[in-house]
Amino acid sequence: MADQPALLEELHRLRARVPQLTGALAASVDGLVLAHDTPGVEPEGLAALTAAALGVAIRTTDATGRGELRELLLRGHLGYVATYAAGAHAVLTLLAQDRVNVGRLHLEGRRAGARIGELVDTAAPAPARPAPRTRTARTAASPAAGPTTTTTPRGTTPRTTTES
Repeated sequence: MADQPALLEELHRLRARVPQLTGALAASVDGLVLAHDTPGVEPEGLAALTAAALGVAIRTTDATGRGELRELLLRGHLGYVATYAAGAHAVLTLLAQDRVNVGRLHLEGRRAGARIGELVDTAAPAPARPAPRTRTARTAASPAAGPTTTTTPRGTTPRTTTES
């Protein structure tokens, strides 16, 4: 997991640069809260909704041939919800008043998303690579050579046989 104080500091700096922000949340792509500054909004619910919206948005960009999702912008009559890709493992969701300068929101959201992505991606464990599956050929052995062992795929028991 990423360094939560560093993520929280980035969210606070972002809110200072864009005063019309009313909340900021860093979450994993599967909807877990990494850090939040969302007064009046339940962060776990927002993270879960962000993950659901992200899933639909990714399918939409794939279906329309628009490439990897970079951001999602929703506008209600009271303001905006903007979600930005933050590396391979996280997203940044911002809540803003209706009077926010959307260009500034995008500029600062993209920058903060990139910084959060760096923090999260460097802290994320490397994907585990499965051990190579090996199988040694069974060779004919003379009775004097002793037992022959055959290596089998993972999860099965090796057989030891004596050839006679």
